[in-house]
Amino acid sequence: MPDTASLLWGVLFGSIGLGYFIYGRKQQKPVPLVCGLLLMGYTFFVSDPWLTVAIGGALSALPVFIRL
Repeated sequence: MPDTASLLWGVLFGSIGLGYFIYGRKQQKPVPLVCGLLLMGYTFFVSDPWLTVAIGGALSALPVFIRL
């Protein structure tokens, strides 16, 4: 059973992922599209809040540094 912190972080990073997914699909950019999909889905497999924040932060920052 996930705790409250994991659920809230999952909602936050899922929302960021949805924004990246919509942006990547409309602009036809693969990096935000893939990062958006990963951000929306990885929280189902990770239950540790610290690991959730680390992975979510890395995936959220990736499209900023990699411009394709």
